[in-house]
This record gives sequence, structure tokens and C-alpha cells, in this order.
Amino acid sequence: MTDAAIRVAGEALTLLPERAICWSHSKTLLITDPHFGKSATFRAHGIPIPEGGLQADLARLTGAINRTGAETLIVLGDLLHTAQGRDDETIASVRAWRERHPDLQITLVRGNHDRYAGDPPDTWQMECVDAPLARPPFVLTHQPESSANGYVLAGHLHPLALLEGKGKQSLKLPCFWFGADQAVLPAFGSFIDGMVIRPLPADRVFVVTPGSVRQISNASGA
Repeated sequence: MTDAAIRVAGEALTLLPERAICWSHSKTLLITDPHFGKSATFRAHGIPIPEGGLQADLARLTGAINRTGAETLIVLGDLLHTAQGRDDETIASVRAWRERHPDLQITLVRGNHDRYAGDPPDTWQMECVDAPLARPPFVLTHQPESSANGYVLAGHLHPLALLEGKGKQSLKLPCFWFGADQAVLPAFGSFIDGMVIRPLPADRVFVVTPGSVRQISNASGA
């Protein structure tokens, strides 16, 4: 795995291919938009979706925790996709994953989907709080918006960078998007649509592939 290092608000952050940020000073891992249960929601509406997405996401999360030694996980919203996604399989799978990480402290900063899906089951052992959550020098929230109280780390947009080649080839990749006073993390969930970003010239954009994170300078809007 090839990570990317960045300094933000005086703090050292590591951007991980697992679509997470490691804030090593506080031994904290940050992710956003897992949307657990999204596949189950689609299947409940009669739309066939391949199995295995949730297990792959949980395995990727375990990999990030093991690689970084994180003691705290903070989810920046949209943990569950909908109330219909709270099916037995999803509940049991995440509970089993949680039992393998009993010492991990987990906090959910509620997002818009969490308002309708509801808080996670007690067996998941997660603290749930409303946004914003202050973790100086950062303000942790779901929907990106500037704050006078610190640099904002957020999700919600599911950002994608559009890469264009000389032969009119194009590729959209999940990305970390750092602006002057706020950053947006890529959606953690693997079965997630995204939004092509339009970064300002001074913004820093890092694209994510399965094995690496690298900074680019040619991201653009569609």
C-alpha cells in the first residue's frame, strides 16, 4: 500500500488507499459514508445486487485499523443507508466485525441518511453524536461547510476526480479534496455513486486506487 502524507492545520495526516484518514497524533481513523445496508436496500426493491460488498468493506476497514494501530474510529456520517438496510445479514455481519475489535472506540457523527436509518444497534457499540464534533484543530461533520471553530473534515459529496488524457480518454476516481478551510473525504462504501469535483487552483486533490493514494494537478469538472 502507498499512502500519502499531508499537513493540515498544523497536524500530520495520512491518506490511506482504504479511503480513510489516519490522524496519528490522536491514534484516530476517519471514514465517511459507508452506507452499510445499501445493497440490502436495493435487493428489497427487487434490484439484483451482487453479494459480498459489505464483507469487502469491513475487511478493508480492518486492514486500515491494523496498518495504522488506530484506537479510535470516527465515522463522518451515513453509516447506514436506509431503515430497509437494517436487515438481519447486515446487522449480524457488522456485529461480528465489531466483536473482533472490542477495544476500538467508535463514534458516529450523524449524517442525513442516519436521520432516516436510525442509530446503529446497541450491539455495534458505537457512540452517536450530532454534527459538528470538535476535535481541535478540526471540526468533524457530515456535510461540508466552513466553520469558525477549526478546519472542517467532512463527507456527503462522495467526491470523484476526473482525469483526462491527451487522446480524450477519461477516468473518474474517488479522491480526497482539501480546500482552504475544509476537506471532503471519499465515500468509504464500495457501492456508492459520486460527484465530480471542481477544485480551485490552490486546492489539493489526491486520487485513490486500490493500492495507492497520489496527489494530482489535473482534476477538473466534467
